[in-house]
Amino acid sequence: METNDYLCSMEKEFNVTGACFPHEHYMADTSAKFKAITRLVEQGKYFTINRPRQYGKTTMLFALANALKQTGEYVVFRTSFEGVGDDAFLKEQSFCTLFLDLLLSEAETWGHTELATLLSEAMSDTVSLRQLSKKITELAIKADKKLVLLIDEVDKSSNNQLFISFLGMLRDKYLLRQQSPTFHSVVLTGVHDVKSLKLKLRPEDEKKFNSPWNIAADFKVDMNLQPTEIVPMLEEYTVDRGVRVDTLAVADRLFYYTSGYPFLVSKICKIFDEELLAEKAEKTWTTHDVDVAARQLVKETNTNFDELSKNLDNNPDLYRLTQSIAIDSEQYPFNPNNPTAQLGILYGIFANRNGLAIHNRIYQEVITNKMMFLMQFENRTLLQRYDTAFGLPGNRLDIQKVLLKFQELMRYEHHKENGKLLEREARLVFLAFLSPILNSHGYALKEPQTSEEKRLDVLVTYYQHRYVIELKLWYGQTAHEAGLNQLADYLDRLGLDEGFLLIFDPRAKKEWKSEPILHKGKRIFAVWV
Repeated sequence: METNDYLCSMEKEFNVTGACFPHEHYMADTSAKFKAITRLVEQGKYFTINRPRQYGKTTMLFALANALKQTGEYVVFRTSFEGVGDDAFLKEQSFCTLFLDLLLSEAETWGHTELATLLSEAMSDTVSLRQLSKKITELAIKADKKLVLLIDEVDKSSNNQLFISFLGMLRDKYLLRQQSPTFHSVVLTGVHDVKSLKLKLRPEDEKKFNSPWNIAADFKVDMNLQPTEIVPMLEEYTVDRGVRVDTLAVADRLFYYTSGYPFLVSKICKIFDEELLAEKAEKTWTTHDVDVAARQLVKETNTNFDELSKNLDNNPDLYRLTQSIAIDSEQYPFNPNNPTAQLGILYGIFANRNGLAIHNRIYQEVITNKMMFLMQFENRTLLQRYDTAFGLPGNRLDIQKVLLKFQELMRYEHHKENGKLLEREARLVFLAFLSPILNSHGYALKEPQTSEEKRLDVLVTYYQHRYVIELKLWYGQTAHEAGLNQLADYLDRLGLDEGFLLIFDPRAKKEWKSEPILHKGKRIFAVWV
């Protein structure tokens, strides 16, 4: 069998590890993003494709390298310093040898014989970055095409001073490119924009930071997948598998949960294809299937969620800011000069939506679950006592009883030593309290809302039933009336006649009351804690 025939016969899959390739994987239509990135290269820009982990950066770099080579106008060196070891960064000579060897390998692979000879000879007598700069000039003169340098996973090397000096050398050559030929374009990929590397340095290392790439162009291409870009991937999949699907509706639902984060989109699709489809009586893909796959995803462990958790644990200020936004519905304007907010953006935790917001609903759930677990662990005796039966006939959940039991818990703890702590963390305490009650029969989707009362809407699915519990702060009767209007409208959109309101009263003298409310034709049971 010929190679091309073999590739065509391979069964495609949704890929969540490493680069994606069209003959192996179902891929979204990122042609508009690709054109924008290609245009930067054609313009001779130096820039970083800086996005969080598993955002399609390496895939884009592969596609960019192949497309540039096919034009016949470029010699492309696609490299990475990942896994080369620390010894290469101890001395300039060892670094120069490594870099030239990486270029040599690419030149040999793509048949650039004369360039390969030049690089091979240069390896023996290039012992400093100054000499490496001269060799790059010789390479650019020797080549009859434009040179493009692509470096993947730049974060793995960017906390090393020698690599920073190397980037500084590339900057200097860029500034003098009219006098001394050099790379036409340099493209790096990483979580950090090279211009923001100071965020990675320890305080004692800040003296080394010298804006090594202040000539880099801003990278403004939106790498999130839009529903219209997801649709072609779904269409190809459904044709291959013979699955009936409203592709736009499913794409919209995927975007609803993921906000277009490429890894999360592919992961939900993979769960459906490899786990849910086999259990269905008919080969259909509905928005409900997306809901089921999303609920399954937030319970899983994977490298993406591990990275998310690690970034929160390693940055206490970021953890506190994230909790403030995800749990307490606090509103913060986006400030690109605030290092904590900037870290959250770089790591994909935040998005700028007229202010800081959790990037996507999957992350909202994963983050909340992580914080709930810590609350349960720290107060496990206190909370486990209330893991009792709140069920009603027909697999329904007695939310009214749940709220009253929580009120009883908070009132009991109010005057105890840890009462103030529980009140300060009241929303998180309630979510941790609710979690074991739902157990494996239910799911709670948390939706922070921007409003005066700092609402957190909790949409509970318990077996086949749905309930809305709105958590908010008490700001007086006028704000309360406005909040009731919002809750009634929300219930109306969901087609529900009943809702629940948990009001956290910050006043020293609490009322600890509960009451049924009829508002705009909706039955609302409110509890004050």
